[in-house]
Amino acid sequence: MPFLPEPPFQHGQISKTAVLLINLGTPDAPTPQAVRRYLKQFLSDPRVVEIPRALWSVILNVIILPFRSRASAEKYESVWLREANMTGSPLLVHTERQAHALQQHLTAAGHEVTVACAMRYGNPSIPSVIHALRRQGAERILVLPLYPQYSGTTTATAFDAVTEVFSAMRNQPELRAVKHFHDHPGYIEALRDRVLEYWKRHGRPDFGAGGKLLLSFHGVPRRTLELGDPYHCECLKTGRLLGEALGLEPGQYLITFQSRFGKAEWLQPYTAPTLVELGRVGTGRVDVFCPGFVADCLETLEEIAMEGREEFRHAGGGDFHFIPCLNDAPSWIAALADLTLTHLQGWPLSEPHPHALEAQRSRAQARGAAA
Repeated sequence: MPFLPEPPFQHGQISKTAVLLINLGTPDAPTPQAVRRYLKQFLSDPRVVEIPRALWSVILNVIILPFRSRASAEKYESVWLREANMTGSPLLVHTERQAHALQQHLTAAGHEVTVACAMRYGNPSIPSVIHALRRQGAERILVLPLYPQYSGTTTATAFDAVTEVFSAMRNQPELRAVKHFHDHPGYIEALRDRVLEYWKRHGRPDFGAGGKLLLSFHGVPRRTLELGDPYHCECLKTGRLLGEALGLEPGQYLITFQSRFGKAEWLQPYTAPTLVELGRVGTGRVDVFCPGFVADCLETLEEIAMEGREEFRHAGGGDFHFIPCLNDAPSWIAALADLTLTHLQGWPLSEPHPHALEAQRSRAQARGAAA
């Protein structure tokens, strides 16, 4: 197979260390055309939809894309950010802010590491960002998918995309990857802080009167659990650790799964029917938090904060509170930095002193002249 051209080689060029944050993805705009492109790429991934390709191609192109694209575009339009310093898809905006905050945190600690972010589906794409890092001299890349709980439908497909880029390289950089961080102490602490900060400003549910904290994770088909995917177990562990960190008893918090797609059975209990049932029995207050999403996105801002609220209230429930995701909360950035540095151990995190750098370049030039 032909390999891609390598960046121009320079004698004495300092090799750099880079961190690549990867999130799921987003359309480029809240329009049917952009959403269709995004959904086609996303739903064509065999790790995301494990249905025979020929059958799925017909379903996707004839049924799903023509009808779902416009409806999804309207949902994206309802959450699209258009503020002065925050314009675009919420997922992309928050992920970029996380990358910037992590860069600042590492730099302030004296580490000379380049931090970038990419989307598995959509832009900025994984290939474009990796090639940009290589042009900047990155010889060591740590891949950190922003999925706390590992799943073949998310983490593994991010790894697939990275290795596909590497397979076309003649001169591959060193590569490391973070599989999951569902029970990382800093992550659990950041989740706890996020909930407590919200409760400090808005009060907390009256758990004695039946109030609930709903921890909603993204759903996947139950079949993946039966085939050995650890996602379900890791979600349950995250939920249990967070409940304990908040000092809650089982029953005061509930773990559910959202975003079901299709007719097959997915991980249960489902979030939407749970909210309806809580409303039906007259629950006075429910707070919903999404620990599996480290950045707010369509699934949190529209599916939970809007649709979930309507379902709960329409069924007879009282107060509904959506607790924002971690986004760029300081405790989360600190946890992300700790997680990053743990996996960077042994790699150089600073450039040589200027005098040593000049000597290194001189030696390299001398060797080149002698050759």
